Amino acid sequence: MIAKLKGLLDETGADWAVIDVSGVGYLVHCSSKTLAALGEKGEACTVYTDLQVSENDMRLLGFAEAAERDWFRLLTQVQGVGSKVALAILSALSTGEVQQACARGDAATVARAQGVGPKLAGRIVNELKDKAGALPASGPGMAAAALPAGGASADAVSALENLGFKPAVAARAVAAAQGELGEGASEGELIRVALKKAAG
Repeated sequence: MIAKLKGLLDETGADWAVIDVSGVGYLVHCSSKTLAALGEKGEACTVYTDLQVSENDMRLLGFAEAAERDWFRLLTQVQGVGSKVALAILSALSTGEVQQACARGDAATVARAQGVGPKLAGRIVNELKDKAGALPASGPGMAAAALPAGGASADAVSALENLGFKPAVAARAVAAAQGELGEGASEGELIRVALKKAAG
């Protein structure tokens, strides 16, 4: 299986790119975020890939980051989510935003993607809620992605993880505590309220 391509950006379209690897052009379907990250035509680029094979089609999907590919694979495991819908979600949201939405059960955020209705968005967050902490998000870690306030909230998530809570559970509990206490809450306050929510 093709896991990664490293070559020159030969051509791009609305949702695809051609990567020239030693004279062979690979057509890869991409999210808009990946297309933007590939750079200009003729420039060197690297894409992480996933090969999807069906009865009448074989297509290569390309991603700027391994985390995006991992989330694509996870999304396509949900019933009703094909490669087109998964790419639409990853075009509308960063991997950190997808992870945050799943961890919090926030279907409305996922439904912002083109072609994703409320019912499907609800199924996605319900099925992936427990897996949200297992995958890395691009850029900052789960705590930073889910809790942009940083500082106290990120430390509170770390503290809960050290107590044995899963990253997704810890992030969800601290996010709920932050919502209850407000932005100025101290680390100690966040931990105290988040512990109650995580244990509840």
